[in-house]
Amino acid sequence: MNRAAGILRSAGAILLLALSASAVEAPFPADHRTMRRTVSYAEMTAFLEGVARPGFITVTEEIRSTQGRKVFLVRLNRGGAKARFRVLYYAQQHGDEVAGKDALLTLVRDIAARPALLPEDVDLYLLPMLNPDGAEAHRRVNGAGADLNRDHLLLAQPETRALHRVARRIRPHLAVDSHEFGRDGEDYAKKGWEAWPVITMDACNHPLIPDYLKAAALEAVDTAAPLQQKAGHAYRRYLVGGPPPDEEIRPSTSEVDDGRNGMGTLGALSFIIEAGVRHRSADPSADLGERVDGYRILYRHLLGDRPWRDRIFKLAERARREPLPPFIATNTFWANVGGKVSVVKVREATTGKTIDVPTAMAMTDLVVKGSVPTPRAYAIEGTAAAKFIPVLEAQGLSWESLVVPRRAKVERVQLLRIEEPYDELYQRYKDRQIVERRPLAEVELPAGTLIVPLDQELARRAVQVLEPCLLYGLYGYPGFRELARPGADLPVSRLF
Repeated sequence: MNRAAGILRSAGAILLLALSASAVEAPFPADHRTMRRTVSYAEMTAFLEGVARPGFITVTEEIRSTQGRKVFLVRLNRGGAKARFRVLYYAQQHGDEVAGKDALLTLVRDIAARPALLPEDVDLYLLPMLNPDGAEAHRRVNGAGADLNRDHLLLAQPETRALHRVARRIRPHLAVDSHEFGRDGEDYAKKGWEAWPVITMDACNHPLIPDYLKAAALEAVDTAAPLQQKAGHAYRRYLVGGPPPDEEIRPSTSEVDDGRNGMGTLGALSFIIEAGVRHRSADPSADLGERVDGYRILYRHLLGDRPWRDRIFKLAERARREPLPPFIATNTFWANVGGKVSVVKVREATTGKTIDVPTAMAMTDLVVKGSVPTPRAYAIEGTAAAKFIPVLEAQGLSWESLVVPRRAKVERVQLLRIEEPYDELYQRYKDRQIVERRPLAEVELPAGTLIVPLDQELARRAVQVLEPCLLYGLYGYPGFRELARPGADLPVSRLF
């Protein structure tokens, strides 16, 4: 892939184009690298209303937030029907993580000034501020106090429901979730360090996402490094964890309850980008322009050149036709197979000096600890239907409600316990579901039972939402916790 062409010319050319965009009034400087203040909801609203152009830049209200603010969907398309490569970039799920939103708005300004920046085969969709209530309050959660990036399973919030509705409608071949992380956390500060990277990116990693899609995404993560280095930005793959050499460092969760893996199971080449913020700084926005620039380089890098887009188009379309595997991974964790030694860069807080720290605690190998045979369908007890139907509807899943009883081969699943504490050994989240499968038996399913088949287009989403043997699932969430009683069968059974 020709990455230099893929970022649509050099950063210097982009700057010149931005400077020529004065015809479009924007709430940020002509040179985005000098940004020192994020764009507010009101400023964004006025800007998007002014930049819209019929047939080229379309701005629509996708939904209202919990506090009544508009969530905007921006579509940029200059190729009409020729624009078959569909892209979805979304930002500010967390209201206090701003750089992705600012980068997207500067890109809209530049494309409005110079339409040729947008390839004719690209149909580009943007949700620049998914959480306007959190943005206005400068807090992580939305107006209802919910973390949107932990709501991709239930889709209980209007903002996440809207995101998934857009994704199912346009079926993007490429999707990016945009966030920020703290470079100067307490654990690093105790060592006199801060995290090294200014900008990071990682790929979808859920076991149900086909390997060829994940491999192409990791290729894009790796090939972004020279572009960021040329621009002077510290860049690496996005990893979470504590400071080296003693703390575990690993990719983000392989579970489905985030945007990155959620979009990946819809068949998109899906990424998360995280820019590093110095929260302890007297002015955390002092380097906003640098973070925005890092974001813009990645957004354009991922669009790539025409051969890259054609390749990803074919891989994404293939993934959507791919049948489910014969087994479903139910229990995974990150490990360091073979005890490899890696070098992790950190930054000395007082001098700015970069230090290389060897460590064997970089856990980048995803290990499958448990799996179960893939069923033909799931059966949901009629007594629990009222709880499940809103989730099925929000996820766009198909189901049947039995009008008369039906005989079927059923594997029921008994809950042994839900483990609430955080698992320090495996660095696992709370609310792990420990279950036991019962022997397969032919039973009569009563009328009112919901049948969710796995021969539907969104079969992977159905598995992620309903599979009762998953280590993490619905029963750790309010509203579903009371359906899971230790020693009793779960309300979802596996049909064969």
